[in-house]
Amino acid sequence: MKLSELLGVLDEPIEDFLLANLGEAVVAGVTSDSRSVEAGFVFVGIPGLQVDGTQFVPQALENGAVLVVVSDQSDFPPDFDARGKPILRIQDPHLALARLAGAYFPAPLEQVAAVTGTNGKTSIASFLRQIWASQGIAAANIGTIGIEGPKGTRYGGLTTPDPVGLMQSVQGLVAEGVTHLALEASSHGLEQKRLDCLSVDIGAFTNLTRDHLDYHGTFEAYRAAKSQLFSRLVRDGGTAIINLDDPSGAHFLKVAKARRLTCLTVGRSSDADLIVRSIDVEGFDQRVHLGGIWGEIDCFVPLVGSFQVSNALVAGLMAYAGGLKPQDIIDAICGLTGARGRMELVGQSGADTAIYVDYSHTPDSLEVALKALRPFVKGRLICVFGAGGDRDTGKRPLMGQASNNFADYSIVTDDNPRSEDPALIRAAVMETVTNGVEVAGRQKAISLGVDMMTSGDILLVAGKGHETGQTIKGEILPFSDHEAIAKALAEIEKGAAL
Repeated sequence: MKLSELLGVLDEPIEDFLLANLGEAVVAGVTSDSRSVEAGFVFVGIPGLQVDGTQFVPQALENGAVLVVVSDQSDFPPDFDARGKPILRIQDPHLALARLAGAYFPAPLEQVAAVTGTNGKTSIASFLRQIWASQGIAAANIGTIGIEGPKGTRYGGLTTPDPVGLMQSVQGLVAEGVTHLALEASSHGLEQKRLDCLSVDIGAFTNLTRDHLDYHGTFEAYRAAKSQLFSRLVRDGGTAIINLDDPSGAHFLKVAKARRLTCLTVGRSSDADLIVRSIDVEGFDQRVHLGGIWGEIDCFVPLVGSFQVSNALVAGLMAYAGGLKPQDIIDAICGLTGARGRMELVGQSGADTAIYVDYSHTPDSLEVALKALRPFVKGRLICVFGAGGDRDTGKRPLMGQASNNFADYSIVTDDNPRSEDPALIRAAVMETVTNGVEVAGRQKAISLGVDMMTSGDILLVAGKGHETGQTIKGEILPFSDHEAIAKALAEIEKGAAL
């Protein structure tokens, strides 16, 4: 692709001398990582919270960049002379990177759907893929747990990958025959325009609770970032799916209507398009009676928790907006399997017990998870959890309060302490805990939880979900809640055999 063609996707004015001198150059790649630049690459210097990518312009040019794109508000390194260099200064490098990546890595898809909210994004994206797949559609979802597609799961690290990595992944999926894609839209990803490399047909909102305030500063700013899915990202004429059961649902509905998007809502309110009339627990499953646009119909959800009902129905409405028939969607929901680390049943410790792993790492999501399990508890509800380091410190005592209020026994341990002293984090969580103990070391805490279980007990191991590492003092050490639980169960078996 010629540079002149690539730059055509930008709304920014391009200086004539750049096009005259460089327009015929053939682009060999697009990146925001100066270390990846090779001859013929376009380098985009992204202003970050700690480091501005403009500082790496000299390195990118030395490595052979045909053009560098930087913010018109950024300063070059003091000893760098920009005169005569192939440099384009623009207002929004984040948007430029996304559009350049989308143009350089074209990946034609029939439908793209994105879901935002604090909790439930991973489950909904996975559920939508499963619903599509039930109708023979080659589908994939990309998000926190990585990529799930026709060829299985490839684990990743970011909820919303950077545009270049995202489009490279999408190109690979298209090469495998994928036509439908479900994505998680994080607040960071929306703010940094990481999804602007794609045309989004369907957007969905799940819920909004306190999270990422260390990045956004205020709850209002966090909500505004999430709102961008509907205020600008979903294409003109696209569809918005809104969960009205969440207090913020009305706000997101208003934003979507202001764009004149087609809006479909779900919830217990009679104002919803898809009405949840009742939920009945059947063993570890749920039967839901629905009303509204799909008629009076029962839907069987083979998952624990009313929030999973909401997640399944949001995914169902997204599939409906894309053209699937209600009965086909209902039938597909009956066969859903939970996403890894999302209220996932991972084992038992004796008769009539259950051990769940869940990614709930905010006070609200922990409360929701514990409330979801309560109807199934015959004995005690035990909770192993912690709080992350280098993140919103205000939620630590709130995490403790959630477990204190809704679990029978709390075991406070380490999550990802990052650069902080884990003992200080645990102490902050323990300020509001009166129904349990503090245990240093996550494996030790999980082993205690498993070991203390008796008939009728349920254990929730919360906070890390699908993660396979624990971040401690700059290092990511191998750690999996799944493996820790398996080890604890094996120790019990070994002890019983002696």
